[in-house]
Amino acid sequence: MKSPLLSLPGAVAAEGVDEDVAAHYGDLFREQRALADGTGFVDLSHRGVVTVTGPDRLSWLHLLLTQHVSELPPGRATEALVLSANGHIEHALYLVDDGETVWAHVEPGTQEALIAYLESMKFFYRVEVADRSADVAVVHLPAGSIAEVPDGVAVRETAHGRDLFLPRHDLESYAEKAGPPAGVLAHEALRVEQHRPRLGFETDHRTIPHELGWIGAAVHLQKGCYRGQETVARVQNLGKPPRRLVFLHLDGSDVHLPPHGTEIRLADEGPDGRRIGVVTTSVRHYELGPVALAVIKRNVPVDAPLTAGDTAAAQETVVAP
Repeated sequence: MKSPLLSLPGAVAAEGVDEDVAAHYGDLFREQRALADGTGFVDLSHRGVVTVTGPDRLSWLHLLLTQHVSELPPGRATEALVLSANGHIEHALYLVDDGETVWAHVEPGTQEALIAYLESMKFFYRVEVADRSADVAVVHLPAGSIAEVPDGVAVRETAHGRDLFLPRHDLESYAEKAGPPAGVLAHEALRVEQHRPRLGFETDHRTIPHELGWIGAAVHLQKGCYRGQETVARVQNLGKPPRRLVFLHLDGSDVHLPPHGTEIRLADEGPDGRRIGVVTTSVRHYELGPVALAVIKRNVPVDAPLTAGDTAAAQETVVAP
């Protein structure tokens, strides 16, 4: 569902899973600075929106998600994961309860599979699950924004800003008064700076939460059973994850950024050295220059110089080895 805001002056469509919204509106660094200063907004209307209603919604979700949500107060934002039986990450939910409904936004195109799983687990619980992606659009306001929030709109507020669950038919009129638009590339640049993983970017079919630092933020270690909990507990108590998330400072002299999936090697082993990880997201940051998130083998020394493809890279620890 392409965003109507792609018709705004200067809008350039993003690529990949974000192709239905703007990558930028003509000035990537200005848009990043605006978000960092608490002005403007980001059109995230391509993201899936899922709601859960009914008197059992929180106690039921508590049994399925990695996060402790059975007593989630209205208005308190949280993150949660759905894991496979082997503890691998399948879904990431960014949710809030408004007192009557749990609102969650998820990666574009993943809502159908998520809903299918939730529907299969309803049993006798008094809950209703709905795909609201067609009539609700997510809009992100950066931290510090004074933009008005329309009455009746569910809001998910975190340290990084506010996510509004806006009626889709109000998207264009809201954009006219919310300040200058910023594209998803600006949003991604700040996400990388903040070391926040994203499903499908930092994850693959075998990713476990410990590798990305999602313990605590999205995984509660003191709650009851959920699918995949055995793996989470085993890694937490008995071992270490095989990989870890790192932040990379990239050689600024290179014209091109290493794309997602670029192989990482130890610099002293040369281009034919062993593969020790991959770039997951690379961006140009308005202050830091070219930077990236990457997932590498846990035992790589934290001070080892790396190469991402042909690009020299210095690592900064996100998940400790």
